[in-house]
Amino acid sequence: MEALLPIGGCILTGILVLLFFLALRGIRVIYQFERGVIFTFGKFTGVREPGLTLIIPLVQRLKKVEMRLKTAEIPRQEVMTKDNIPMLVNAVVYFKVINPETVILEIEDHVFAIKQYTQAALRDVIGNSEMDFVLTERERIAESIKEIVDSETTSWGVDVVSIKIQEVELPAEMKRAMAKQAEAERERRAMIINSQGELTASENLMKAAVNLSKSNGALHLRTLQTLRDIAADPSEKIVMFIPSSWGDIFEKTIK
Repeated sequence: MEALLPIGGCILTGILVLLFFLALRGIRVIYQFERGVIFTFGKFTGVREPGLTLIIPLVQRLKKVEMRLKTAEIPRQEVMTKDNIPMLVNAVVYFKVINPETVILEIEDHVFAIKQYTQAALRDVIGNSEMDFVLTERERIAESIKEIVDSETTSWGVDVVSIKIQEVELPAEMKRAMAKQAEAERERRAMIINSQGELTASENLMKAAVNLSKSNGALHLRTLQTLRDIAADPSEKIVMFIPSSWGDIFEKTIK
């Protein structure tokens, strides 16, 4: 009888130790940026807020869901535009969980699903747009993709905050063609500016000629100033332009 007492004490001690460890397993900490989804015998029974929480070991299970903003990179892919121009495009999706219950119960891997759905939406939007629109209106393209993705992911308990198109790369031959087009445009603008400058200069010269023609003395003075400027450099040849009125004077003198 006395031998049975130590055995019973050991069993009781073992049970107490087991219960202690089970109780430790039932103590969980949920961080501020998390929410805890509780399942009791496999059935959803609630969502726990941040802080210290207790669950019943072997009966309940806690699955944590992160509520912070996340990013998912959409890998570079070749997309054909509406005008049959291939381009390589990659993007980034910014999203966060707004309903921890739904994101656990309704979808297996919401991050993977968002990547796939965004990739498909990107192909659809760019495929219905022309190359010039894609290159110049990235923000509008990204907003269109966001609306498509967000309308679907809301039912998953996820909110798509924004989508950014990081890079749009054109084929090499298209880059060369666009470079030639840009160079031709720059040359056209330069010619227009030069022609406008020449027109302005000719108008100013015309006004100057009219003013000089009103006074012979002013015209002679201008001629002498020009000769002085030419004579400043000894290596220059001096060409004298004699006004027609001087010729009349010479003829009268000879006669």
